[in-house]
Amino acid sequence: MASTRGFGIDIGGSGIKGCVVDLDAGALDGERVRIPTPQPSTPDAVAGVVADIVKQFGWDGPIGVTLPCVIKKGTAYTAANVDKAWIGTDAASLFAARLGVDVRQVTVLNDADAAGMAEMRYGVGRDRDGVVVLLTFGTGIGSALFQHGKLVPNTEFGHLEVDGHDAEKRAAASVKDEKGLSWHEWSERVSKYLRTLEGLIWPDLVIAGGGVSKKADHWLPLLDVRTEVVAAALKNDAGIVGAAAAAYEGIAH
Repeated sequence: MASTRGFGIDIGGSGIKGCVVDLDAGALDGERVRIPTPQPSTPDAVAGVVADIVKQFGWDGPIGVTLPCVIKKGTAYTAANVDKAWIGTDAASLFAARLGVDVRQVTVLNDADAAGMAEMRYGVGRDRDGVVVLLTFGTGIGSALFQHGKLVPNTEFGHLEVDGHDAEKRAAASVKDEKGLSWHEWSERVSKYLRTLEGLIWPDLVIAGGGVSKKADHWLPLLDVRTEVVAAALKNDAGIVGAAAAAYEGIAH
């Protein structure tokens, strides 16, 4: 029997990735296409890349697109690591126009929310009850919050204040690289950030995502926190998978 398929695109500060997704397995159906994010990453320039990726696959059907922004009813209200011109942009209508499809065919959601949805459905969050938080450690820190499996959209836990600093300016994976921090030094910063988060929402599970999750064995054992912290199962594919699933189900926040 043919599998249920969807299409997801994950827009980040450095790259835009897209692929057909096998929604039964929660995995990419083929090789993903990655194109560097245009600089400047204006809405029009990014929409052009999105249209190019969809065209390469010849996809005809619902499309899910993630953005590193707070998204409400298809409109972006913040812009993290993309051009500030995204703020106030009706992203769903923009993508629909460039793709030549009805706006109802396009679902736009926050990138961390999409990754979290994928992990809760197909990954390490599956069948986990209580309060679960997915954190994506990359250029910044993205977050997705779930209560008994239900998403609370558009949390911005990466911007918690820790020691007078925006948390992601101290504990994002990019900071480790920029400052040449050892795994031990960086894990201390992550621990302090997680302890701040623990004091606010008392999570039952933290899922660590983003590119650095591929090296989880280097730093997860070094964390000094009370909450169970596990590496994301879908790694960097989570955003694409979650976006495709959201579009197939017509989920919009």
